[in-house]
Amino acid sequence: MSHSTNPGNPAVIGLTGFGMTTLVLQLHNLGLCGLGPVFALGLVFGGAAQFWAGLQELKIGNNFGACAFVGYGSFWISLILILLSGRFNLFPVQPHDLLWFLVAYTIFTAILWVAALKISKNLAVVFTLLLLGFIFLDLDHMGLEIFKKIAAIDLILCAGSAIYGAAKIFYGDIFCKGECAKH
Repeated sequence: MSHSTNPGNPAVIGLTGFGMTTLVLQLHNLGLCGLGPVFALGLVFGGAAQFWAGLQELKIGNNFGACAFVGYGSFWISLILILLSGRFNLFPVQPHDLLWFLVAYTIFTAILWVAALKISKNLAVVFTLLLLGFIFLDLDHMGLEIFKKIAAIDLILCAGSAIYGAAKIFYGDIFCKGECAKH
């Protein structure tokens, strides 16, 4: 292991946690895996690790990264709590409850999308696909079931874009040793 004075970039953890958890949820939505991996990733990597990455972004003064990673880390933890509470009858969950939860995150994503367009091409792609994905999920939860599959495909592309962004940062740090542009 090499030692560096570079404190590291928390976006690597945040983007990877977001991307992997989003990917697995969409594989579930396509009927390719069960809810177990979604719950585990949603609580740990998409939830807690992404939330932690957001707090680290706050420490280094990146308000966008802090807001995005804490916001989406909270999304995953909240989604898992909603799904578990409905499954174990901890409190009643109505079909429209998840719709309004998703609509709130669609609005949140639209706000971040505007900023992402200015920050980088990769974030512009991630947030454009994410915003479209939330809109498609909203439509699905309004009863237009055709949008479930469209949302899943869109969000798999979104997940891939987030993982690509993390890999670009990760490999740039390893192979460029600080000599490459940080874009």
